[in-house]
Amino acid sequence: MRVDHVVYAAENDGARATAERLATQLGVAAVDGGVHPRFGTRNVILPLLGERYLEVVEVLDHPASDKAPFGQVVRARSECGGGWLGWVLAVDDITEQERRLGRQSVAGNRHRPDGVELRWKQLGIKGLQSDPQLPFFVEWDAGVPHPSSGGPTQVGLKSLEIAGDPDRVREWVGLDHDFVPEGIDFTFVSPKGTPGLMSVTFETPGGPVTL
Repeated sequence: MRVDHVVYAAENDGARATAERLATQLGVAAVDGGVHPRFGTRNVILPLLGERYLEVVEVLDHPASDKAPFGQVVRARSECGGGWLGWVLAVDDITEQERRLGRQSVAGNRHRPDGVELRWKQLGIKGLQSDPQLPFFVEWDAGVPHPSSGGPTQVGLKSLEIAGDPDRVREWVGLDHDFVPEGIDFTFVSPKGTPGLMSVTFETPGGPVTL
């Protein structure tokens, strides 16, 4: 289990323009990701080091976006002006989380502009809907390229600031209460409003950048 990516809901001018602003601040090129036909969304990727990435996502005018929980949470966040939506953990076998949480994963796919199809299973969007501090889980299909491979980068994910309760997050993820993550720093602050991902700090060639 590892932090795979962070998700940013498009602002009022759409995913591409939002991604370009973030990419300029980080010094990395934004890469068109493609459409999620089952969720009624599409994304733009900012590749990061260590097989991680920043996903900027927007909802489409498509019936799937009204039915799929992922489309629903993206629409709700963008209608509030956009911003950080959540964070995602990659797992090797999502059936463990299915058993532990008593929920079924759903399949996802998208075609990159170069024709490569990415396929995965994801779980936990409804948890995110009800408690935005919680991550959701993804299992990438064997043999598909990781989204971070879409372009070169010298930018890494350094830390996450989350408004919420670390014990609640550990319980959801299935970790012991004394577990200490390695590689990425986590800071939890008491929520003054809705809990959730507040900011993300990246390590860039020019020094740390917090968005």
